[in-house]
Amino acid sequence: MALQWKTGAMTDAASTPVSASHSDPFGAATGEALRDEDTYTDSLIDFVTASPSSYHAAAEAARRLEAVGFSGVEETVSWEADLPRRGYVIRDGAIAAWALPKALAPGAGLRIVGAHTDSPALKLKPNAALVRSGWQLINAEVYGGPLLASLLDRELGLAGRLTTRDGAVHLVRTGPIARICQIAPHLDRGVNDALHLDRQTHLLPLWSLAGPDAAPDAVETHLCEIAGIDPAELAGHDVLTYPTQAPARFGRDGEFLASSRLDNLSSVHAGLVALEALAAAGGEPAEPVILIAFDHEEVGSATRSGADGPFLTTLLRRLAGVLGVSGDDVEALLARSSCVSADAGHSVHPAYAHLHDPAVQPLINHGPLLKINAQQRYATDAVGAAIWARACAAAGVPSQDFVSNNAVPCGSTIGPITATRLGITTVDVGVPLLSMHSAREMAGVKDGPWLARALHAYWLGA
Repeated sequence: MALQWKTGAMTDAASTPVSASHSDPFGAATGEALRDEDTYTDSLIDFVTASPSSYHAAAEAARRLEAVGFSGVEETVSWEADLPRRGYVIRDGAIAAWALPKALAPGAGLRIVGAHTDSPALKLKPNAALVRSGWQLINAEVYGGPLLASLLDRELGLAGRLTTRDGAVHLVRTGPIARICQIAPHLDRGVNDALHLDRQTHLLPLWSLAGPDAAPDAVETHLCEIAGIDPAELAGHDVLTYPTQAPARFGRDGEFLASSRLDNLSSVHAGLVALEALAAAGGEPAEPVILIAFDHEEVGSATRSGADGPFLTTLLRRLAGVLGVSGDDVEALLARSSCVSADAGHSVHPAYAHLHDPAVQPLINHGPLLKINAQQRYATDAVGAAIWARACAAAGVPSQDFVSNNAVPCGSTIGPITATRLGITTVDVGVPLLSMHSAREMAGVKDGPWLARALHAYWLGA
């Protein structure tokens, strides 16, 4: 059922009364980043730069949402009394935001956009300082499935969260502090023939020469100093490496973007820009609008803040209660709902085109991908494809199909997990990339704005 966004004044604890007209869905009433390609790209660069870890990504998304009238709430209190109609909640490195109508219209469902905040990296182990051959290394393990070679000879920072004994959480990030160095070809004549990286031996970043003060907790002590906390009070940490090189546009006409963490901050950002545009336009949604960005997708999603955990299910049931929906009506509401799972996908690679389907070869800057897989590694079915087609048509943006070569199994997303856990129609989409899971991925500057416009149109009721 396609219900339209209601215009006019909307007042609640999280918004200012604004009136708007939607004769031009991307006109002056909407966010500048949604309309202008360069503004969008600058916004994406700022978002990626501010988000070196999933925890920082959630915090930056919250900051931007608050700037357009959303209010944060805590999970530990009742929501029934005074939940803001435009609000958000953070769970660890995940964030969910919503815009609710004053009353749920008959036949309305939930319109959900899902993404994830985490990216492949190296994660610090406890007592992370390790001395080897006069050097002090950082003891870390692989998080997710990065292109390991892309981590070499690159300045790395550390970012994440520290917790103290009183339970307080402190975000922390360093500048360039570490590096994983390759062996020179003079010392290994076969290094260019076959590069083998042992995860325990070759992937420990160096960050200092070893000295008399090379204590096992030297890395943690340094992070505590940056965060302004007493090292004696440190109880635990979730800290990962991140490439410190700034994102950059390149190409003959500046049409490409090189950056880390485009998988999947490109999707989080697209959803955020679409939600900012809805807030800027004023009014209230005819159907509840939800953006959720999970953590831990790169390691299977089976955590309290991952897509395979209870975060979304709990959120939807609590929001349903606020809307006055309970019992069997909750199941009916879910049956009328849909989800767009947004996660970056693959552009055809000019040197490895044989690894793609011979007839379906999507390109960067030709539109977001509709991902389809017979083994249900993506959740898209014919009904979901129609949802996506309507959104793209309403937004006036192109879309490309993505299917895998039959001999090359594809990855998966939060889409099948969401569809399985909630039983709602889910469609998998995302911008095409080259060098996915590299420390330096590549995207097109057109696909992100197109994705955001399609998500915006979906939320408007397309």
